[in-house]
Order: sequence, then C-alpha cells, then structure tokens
Amino acid sequence: MVSVIACLALGFVLLASAAAKLIDPVGSRAALATYGVRSSHAARGVWAALILVEAALAIAVGAGIDAAAYAAGALLAAFCALQAAALAAGRGGAPCACFGAHGRVSAGSVARTGLLAIALAALPLLPRTEPSTEGWLAIGLAAALLGLLALAVVVLALAREVGMLRLAADPRGALEVPHEGPEVGGRTALAEQFELAPGRIGLAVFSSDGCGLCRALEPAVAAFARNPRVTLRVFDEVREADAWAAGDVPGSPFAVALDADGTVLAKGTFNTGAQLESVLAAAERRRGVVNAQ
Repeated sequence: MVSVIACLALGFVLLASAAAKLIDPVGSRAALATYGVRSSHAARGVWAALILVEAALAIAVGAGIDAAAYAAGALLAAFCALQAAALAAGRGGAPCACFGAHGRVSAGSVARTGLLAIALAALPLLPRTEPSTEGWLAIGLAAALLGLLALAVVVLALAREVGMLRLAADPRGALEVPHEGPEVGGRTALAEQFELAPGRIGLAVFSSDGCGLCRALEPAVAAFARNPRVTLRVFDEVREADAWAAGDVPGSPFAVALDADGTVLAKGTFNTGAQLESVLAAAERRRGVVNAQ
C-alpha cells in the first residue's frame, strides 16, 4: 500500500509541475532563458514538450509503471544538474521554471529536485502489496482531496491573473479638461472639415509625426473608421495646422467628437484605444440627452 501511495503522490507532483507551466505559459517560456533557451520559437517548443512529457510520466508513475519511474527520475536528475550549473554560473535567483515562472534557482531548489529524482528512482524498489478494499477507498479519498486542493490552487492562480490584468488595464476615460480644445456644447470651425450626414458623429483625431504614442495608436484609431455611425478624420500637426488652430488643440493625441451641425459633443486627450472609445461613448450619450430635450 505504501508503494501505491508513493506512486500517486509523486505522480501528482509531476502533474502539478506540468499544470503550473500550462497556467503561466508566457512566464514559463521566459524562465527557460535561465538555461540558455532565449529564442521564442525554441522556448515554445521546449515548453510544450516539457508539459507533454511531465503529464505522460505523471500518469504512468501514478499507475505504478517502473519504467516511467526510472524515466521520471532521470528527467529530474537532468533538471537538478541544469539548476546546479545555473547556480554555479551565478544565476542564482533567476526563474527555475520548475513550477511555472515563480520558483527561483537556489541551493534549496537543487536539493528539492535531487530528492525528487532519488525518490522516483527508488519507487520500483518499494515492496508491492495489493491494498485492501478499505485501503483503496482511503487512497481514492486522499486522491480526491488532493485533486480538490489542486483545483483550488488553479482557481486562485487564475483569479490572481485576472486581477492583475484588470489592474493593468487603465479604467479611466479620456482626459477632458474644460479649457483645452473646443468647448463642449459649443460650435467649432472643425465642422467645415467634415461632411456629416444626419445621425453620424464626426471624430477628429489630432496626431503629430514626433508623437510615438500616436504612431502606436494608429491601428486602434483606424478601427473607428469601420464604425457605420462615425466619420473619422486624422489631422496632422503640420499638414493640417489650420484644423489644429480651429480646434485649439493642446497637444497630441487628442480627439474631438462633433454632431452633424458642428456641436462639440465630447473631447479629450487619450492614451489608449479604450480612452478614445470613451470620447465616442460620451458623445453618443450627450447627443441622446440633447435629442430628448
């Protein structure tokens, strides 16, 4: 019974290692640079191969196959040697890629990997006895509890990643300063630059050649031209200096949304496509309020 429990436990460790790499693919691939795998194409291939090999060995070790235990022990011994070499080369503290990108190369990680390699190699030497019915029930219950624990860890990890993504996304709208650009609700000479049909919104985007952010946002800005309710025009600071003067634009990137009669519905400095979307959303909301009056 001891051998069965040991096989399942060590198989679970291998499976957890594969799952950690799968949950954090970008970080895991980047961690392979610790061992000299710096090409993104090569890192992708090594990452996928490690997940497949570790998952296959985990299942086979859990099933009590001696050859799989020896193979897993050899794999972990190779990992141990790679970590020891990285540590000797002065890369201590670098990501070790054992369980995703969170582990670090250290004397402790080398010792842990070495002990796991020895334990896997020793699995076939344990005496094999067939568990009783009660024993199988106990093993099944323990495996179920471990599975629930692993699932909880995965859910928490995913929740953390989602939280980090939400923190990374800027929730603010475009910066609408009252005395920068044309006044909201007033008329502007920018309307002369558009031929707006009733019901459409003119979206004037002000850009300049020396603005790196403007160049980075060009694809996001161009996407607004596909909106059937929007007429988009991009005004360059040099080539369309008259439009800049008419809009009293403070700098770039800046956007002004106009109604068909030339009324300024919204404006603002933006740094992301989402903030430019907020200018358009504010314009549609304000136009709806005006039409309802």
